Amino acid sequence: MSKLRPSHKDKRAISFQEWMDGSVDPYLGNLEMKPQELKQETREQFEERMQDYARMNAQLYDTEKNTGVKLFRVVFQITSVIWVLLLIGILLLTVSHLPPNGNPDNPANNEVSQRYIERGLQETGAVNIVTGMILDYRAFDTFGESNVLFVATITVLILLRKNKKMHNELDMKEDPDEEKYEPESDNILKTVAKVLVPVIFVFGLYVILNGHLGPGGGFSGGAIMGAGLILYSITFGFEKTERFFTEKTYKWLSFIALTVYCVSKAYSFYTGANGLHSIIPLGTPGAILSSGLIFVLNICVGMVVTCTMYAFYAMFRKGEF
Repeated sequence: MSKLRPSHKDKRAISFQEWMDGSVDPYLGNLEMKPQELKQETREQFEERMQDYARMNAQLYDTEKNTGVKLFRVVFQITSVIWVLLLIGILLLTVSHLPPNGNPDNPANNEVSQRYIERGLQETGAVNIVTGMILDYRAFDTFGESNVLFVATITVLILLRKNKKMHNELDMKEDPDEEKYEPESDNILKTVAKVLVPVIFVFGLYVILNGHLGPGGGFSGGAIMGAGLILYSITFGFEKTERFFTEKTYKWLSFIALTVYCVSKAYSFYTGANGLHSIIPLGTPGAILSSGLIFVLNICVGMVVTCTMYAFYAMFRKGEF
């Protein structure tokens, strides 16, 4: 009878090759492994370890005896004083070259401001010179500022909004921490808010619509109405606020306001640049329906500012609205 030949797995060379390749681990199942026991540290051992740690820190971070650290502190302080004195000197030198106050030949007293004051009412129809300047002469700048507010809010929305897909995947229909965002029941606050919120909204609308006739306008009126929205949300909670103001509401209001602003001033820029007569009348100065497009632009700016204020509050408060 012939002797059985050993299989290739019994050969040490083949086994070593398999171990080198990582296909077989010769130590797997051949070593006795015990779970590591937790070391119980006594009070004396803990105090000794903390003392060693304190001595090590004292030697590494000994700023009182370390000559390198001392030298750096001295050089840093001297350099800081030199730079501060140099900056003060540059500022004082610049101020000394400014024109004297009240001089009629100063650069500030030029034809631009003179045009605003002398012909502002005639060309814009706005009794409020500041509003005429912001929403007529410099309407393009105001449009850029409104877009900055919108872009800033959208950026915050992208960075801070909650991941709704993750909530759906985890089958979380309601946020378990949703209650912490809702205000506690306060009868005094609710009673006062019921009286103040309508007044705040009406006053905000008045400031926006009256911006071309007196102090106010879209920015200040929008800030007032945004504060009213925030007060309502603080008092009655996000659930009631979202019945009439949601993320979709914010996006559509901002989109409509910026689009109307852009289209209105694009028409005004085109007619003005080409010397064409505008079909939009300026109206009677002092009347509510006057000043041409400024009345409409104030409403657009007020809508953007109102939405931006509440959107920032809602996003930083709970990550959505």
